[in-house]
Amino acid sequence: MARAFLVVMDSVGIGGAPDAAAYFNADRPDTGANTLGHIAEACAEGRAEEGRTGPLSLPTLARLGLADAVTLASGMVPPGLPTAAAGAQWGAATEVSRGKDTPSGHWELAGLPVPWAWHHFKNKEESFPKDVIARVSALAGTDGILGNCHASGTEIIARLGAAHIKTGQPICYTSADSVFQIAAHEEAFGLTRLLDLCEGIAPMLHAMKVGRVIARPFTGSAAAGFTRTKNRRDYAITPPGRTVSDWVQAAGGHVYAIGKIGDIFSMQGIDEVATGTDAELMQHLAARVTDAQDGSLTFANFVEFDSLYGHRRDVSGYARALEWFDTEIGAVIAALQPGDLLVLTADHGNDPTWTGTDHTRERVPVLLAGHALPAFGMGDGTGGALGHMGFSDVALLVARHLGIQPTG
Repeated sequence: MARAFLVVMDSVGIGGAPDAAAYFNADRPDTGANTLGHIAEACAEGRAEEGRTGPLSLPTLARLGLADAVTLASGMVPPGLPTAAAGAQWGAATEVSRGKDTPSGHWELAGLPVPWAWHHFKNKEESFPKDVIARVSALAGTDGILGNCHASGTEIIARLGAAHIKTGQPICYTSADSVFQIAAHEEAFGLTRLLDLCEGIAPMLHAMKVGRVIARPFTGSAAAGFTRTKNRRDYAITPPGRTVSDWVQAAGGHVYAIGKIGDIFSMQGIDEVATGTDAELMQHLAARVTDAQDGSLTFANFVEFDSLYGHRRDVSGYARALEWFDTEIGAVIAALQPGDLLVLTADHGNDPTWTGTDHTRERVPVLLAGHALPAFGMGDGTGGALGHMGFSDVALLVARHLGIQPTG
């Protein structure tokens, strides 16, 4: 029996990207950004004490080699985290795709580097072309849009939520990523109407090589405050080639998607989808460890590190989330069956100690768990049996474990 579980800790970067100087937050290059390392430093120095206290405690991930991967990637020794247990297999993966965004990271982890440069809306204000604004307005049945700028999602609904309810105009915004985001009130505007709007505008933006149109529904009022809901949907460009999920299906295997994986891959290569909060997703992951089919791939993304804490530059919140995840994934690992491989990795960084609110260009950890892991011989062997490797090598690890061939 062989099953694979590929788990993406969204934005848990480990620094050291060799091309970080070419990527920016505001006017600051990402050189030196290190999501995990800087969180560990803040915890050790008593700067992450909201809802938790003391040095960062990640015994499960540390045993698998997380601290060692940070050191391999960036040269930094993260304070408070012990080194790997004997026999652990870990490495640090470097991305070649020209982006620090969700589709770039996930597609390449799945064996498909992005073959083009994404389109970005570079102007901080008046960000969108007139034809895009006109098309959104026509689809929404409104006489215009609100926003039209770079913004934080929580900030812009606080600023424009009341005007949105009054005018009915959708709130449209972007970031340093290749995204077009539309926020709307679930009751005043309507959730179905928002999703239809995003689906309707997506082909135009995908033709421009904008990676994702993201629906950002929210509830609340100006008096009580506005809150984003869990009904987010991502409308991503369909991958232009086959990924590890397609390889698994071609070999007769079943692919389970947990979290936003189905959206990221436009359901290409996916058989079943489970969504929800990260706590709910962990329950889905545990269930798949119990009942996933032989020869299957379970591909999961835990997004809240990124969406709730990284973009908001909430160091304490990010540390709490990591410690929660460490405990929960420890229970999942303990339930793995003979023949199972669990791969823990990330898609990019989002250093909560950094300037700005955008992702950071970083290497990511690759940590393996399972019973009597074979020597995979991936990477360059500079550490933990894996060493330095590429994002695409993660897909090859899965394929090798399942005994399948990359196709197409």
